[in-house]
Parts: sequence; C-alpha cells; structure tokens
Amino acid sequence: MNTEIQNIKQRFQIIGVHSGIDRAIEKAVRVSPTDITVLVTGESGVGKESFPKIIHQLSHRKHNKFIAVNCGAIPEGTIDSELFGHEKGAFTGATTSRSGYFEVADGGTIFLDEVGELPLTTQVRLLRVLENGEFIRVGSSKVQKTNVRIVAATNLNMGDAISKGKFREDLFYRLSTVEIKIPPLRDRKTDIILLFRKFASDFAKKYNMPTVRLDDDSQRILQNYRWNGNIRQLKNITEQLSVLEKERSINGQMISSYLPDPKSNLPALISENKNESDFSSEREILYKILFDMKKDLNELKKLTNNLKKASPNDREKLDELESFIPQKFNDIDNSKTENNLIVNETFENKNDKYSFAEEILEEETLSIQDKELELIIKALERNNGRRKAAAKELGISERTLYRKIKQYDLEL
Repeated sequence: MNTEIQNIKQRFQIIGVHSGIDRAIEKAVRVSPTDITVLVTGESGVGKESFPKIIHQLSHRKHNKFIAVNCGAIPEGTIDSELFGHEKGAFTGATTSRSGYFEVADGGTIFLDEVGELPLTTQVRLLRVLENGEFIRVGSSKVQKTNVRIVAATNLNMGDAISKGKFREDLFYRLSTVEIKIPPLRDRKTDIILLFRKFASDFAKKYNMPTVRLDDDSQRILQNYRWNGNIRQLKNITEQLSVLEKERSINGQMISSYLPDPKSNLPALISENKNESDFSSEREILYKILFDMKKDLNELKKLTNNLKKASPNDREKLDELESFIPQKFNDIDNSKTENNLIVNETFENKNDKYSFAEEILEEETLSIQDKELELIIKALERNNGRRKAAAKELGISERTLYRKIKQYDLEL
C-alpha cells in the first residue's frame, strides 16, 4: 500500500509524509472501485479538491465526465437550474431548455464543493437523487433518471449546521457514507517545509529566477505558525517571497514580515448577544453604524409620511421634523452637518420641509450604499479577490456577496 500511496502522490501532486494524509489517500483508493458516496471534510485551503479527482480516476467511471461544482458560488435562485436543468419558459430569461449537471454527468462523477452552502430546497432535491437517482428539471413534471457518483466536500462543522437547521440531517448521513478528513497544515509540521520547497521551485521556474531557500530560523517560524489559510496561504506567502525579495536566502526576520501577527490567528469566541461595548473590531463598528443609520432613516420616513398627511395647522409635527433632521444628521455625520445643513434655517412653507426631508432621505440612502460598497471592496482587496474569504470576513454568505458584486458591477 505504501508504494501505491507514493504513486498516487506523484500522479496527483500531493506533497507530504504526514500519517493523516496517507490515511486519507488510502481511504480514497479503497472506496474508488465502489459507488459509495464520499464526504471530504477539512478546513479551507487544505487541498480537499484533490481527493474527488483521485476517487474518479481510480474508478470504473474514469472515462466519463467529472464535473466540479462550487455550491457556494452559485446564487440561490439559479442553483437548482444549474444542477438539475430547466425547461423553456420555466422562469424569466429561460428562452431554451437546458440540461443540468446531473444530466450531463450521467455515468460519471459530480464533485459538490462547499456542499454545506446548499439551500434547504436544493438539499431536498439532492436527497432524492441520492436515494433513487431521480430528479426533475425546473419547470417540468417529468421524472428523469441519472447514474451519477457524488463526492462532496465542506469546511463547515456539519453538526452545528444541522443543529441550527441549515443542513438536513438525513442528507448528511447520505453524503457521509464514507468520510475522508484532511488534517490542517498546522498539524503537518514536517510537511510545511516540503510544501514550501515545492512552491518555491515552481515559482522560480514560472518567473525565471533563482529559488528562494529558508535558513533554520525561518523554517522554525514557518513550522510554528498557525496557518489559518492552510496550504493556500503558504503558497501565497511563498510566491510573495519569490517575487519581492532580492535575497534568495530567507531569514527569520524576512519571513516574519510576511506573516500576520500570530496573536491575531487565535480563534475568538464572539457572543451572539452583543451589546454596544462588544463592537470592538472595525468591521463590527461599521456595520453597527449602518444599522443605526437604517433605523434613523426609517424613523425619518415615518415622520415625513405623517407630516404629508397632516393638516396645515399641525405645527407640532412640523416642529418635530425640524428638530429631528439636524439632530440625526449631527449623530450620523458631523461633516455633513457642517457642510450641507444649516440648523437654524427658516422654511417659508411646509412644502420646503417635505423637499428637504426627501433630499436627506435620498442622500443618506446613497451614503449607506457607499459605505457598503467600500466595505465590500476593502474585504475583497484584503483577501486578494477570494470571495469566500471576503464573505467570511464580512459576516455574510458567499451567495450574498456574489449578488452584491453583481449589484455594484464590480470588476475583479
């Protein structure tokens, strides 16, 4: 088996001597000849995508299609169509019928990456495929059959997802007939240097430059680092060192400058019941500001609507609006108050107040959108355009981030 594992590593470019990796490969080899459904688990960036390829290539399905689907990257409104297909006229824009992945991959293998992100309605459809191989196109009533082997992967704690009602328990047990767990990089200390050397050699060839090498101190730092981003993060650091450093011998001081503060890598437990003093991070503070602004805008809209319905003699509501507008704008944005608002301004008639209030509503709505756009752009820049990592930082799902990127027409 050891020789076979070594051959698999060479064929699929898997680097490492850790026993956890060897065990994962051994499991993949053993289940390949069967049609057993497999669930690959592990943190983001550990290399889960290699194991479905191993299973497919060593199976009797290897001459048929292998389709990899990132479930977290497909918008919720279209994922059923992508997986199961749709009929002409099933929804707006469906000008022709379309075959889904389960129809196209008949006889082959489908890899459902980030399966934990599937909507509950799609989970029901997937469960039916797993139970009897049947599916129905969107907009159709005709039951179709498919002979597809499913390999899924997730970085979520499925127990938590099930307890929170985000993932069906029966589907989980169907998917995890065999579970292959990939260990995180921080548990594979002996593999870290091997991986660095492989990446350094690859980047040296790619950029036509000498290979960077680590001294003893830098090796110790890499092996003791937490590596929250796992292999993906290590590869990113290696590429930066290869391109940016003039010296080809990397010491401890040089490598430390490319690694985030180790203290920031410790996991933080955040209570779901936050009070005002809990918003310590920049992201949380900005989101709290946005939520407060939305609340203020709703109050202002309500006052404006009441004022429009009021009689000309209803001075009480008029005065209330007059005092409310400058006060809220002082709270939301002092610079706007100084530049755009004259607190003691006198209005000649009630219509001026209507116009002023509506102008403020429109202006602040745009302000909220600007702040949201700014947060999204910064998160994407900090994560080098990786949507999944940016969505995690923003505290939203990847599908929501995908919709926001389309809404603001961001070019990545």
